[in-house]
Amino acid sequence: MTSACQALCHLPKEACKALNALDIYAKNTVMQKVDIAVVDYGMGNLRSVSQAVAHVAQGKKVVITSDAEAIINAERIVFPGQGAMPDCMRELEARGLRGAIIEAAQNKPFFGICIGMQLLFDHSEEGDTLGLGLLKGNVKRFESAKMVDANGEKLKVPHMGWNQVYQTKSHILWQGVAEATRFYHVHSYYAAPQNDAVSAGETEYPNRFTSAVAFENIFATQFHVEKSAQAGLQLLANFINWKP
Repeated sequence: MTSACQALCHLPKEACKALNALDIYAKNTVMQKVDIAVVDYGMGNLRSVSQAVAHVAQGKKVVITSDAEAIINAERIVFPGQGAMPDCMRELEARGLRGAIIEAAQNKPFFGICIGMQLLFDHSEEGDTLGLGLLKGNVKRFESAKMVDANGEKLKVPHMGWNQVYQTKSHILWQGVAEATRFYHVHSYYAAPQNDAVSAGETEYPNRFTSAVAFENIFATQFHVEKSAQAGLQLLANFINWKP
């Protein structure tokens, strides 16, 4: 069987070793306690996310898992997601992971990515979908009538590509990440927290929206850290060492 390292042979040697470890541990997540669980509910960009996490994991055990017990027992959680929010919620429910995600997000370092951030909120306009309710607020669609830049040019939805993120509050996960660093975005919906203090970063398209949130042991980004080169790796590296 082709290993993760063979499938992603462009990786540095240390990352390759970490991904080979992923192949082993993902088969046996319950029997061995792991340091970092990347949640698999059928909707995440798992290989790219796990590649990025493994690259900065400093020898810690990383698993891709769809097992609720493994998620609850892991030291840290990475919660990726892509696609439509109704589909993501349906898959979480179908795999019996809703309760495990809620429990994990309440008591251990937790990093949400893209839809993994949107799912944390109360509700999404996408399919009129209820979220996990861990953060107060709603997920809204970019309004077509307002998608015009300063020159009067129409902006496309989805918002896709590199864009600056402005840090709206100090947080240890921003350490080593310069203000207004560009991260990679792909989305048609954005989170609107009820409490502005939850916002940790904002992006302009064309108006400012929340592109990162931080609350207690939770940090999450609308942008894809796994596709954001060194800046994304720096955020993940900070998460690996974070002790909220």
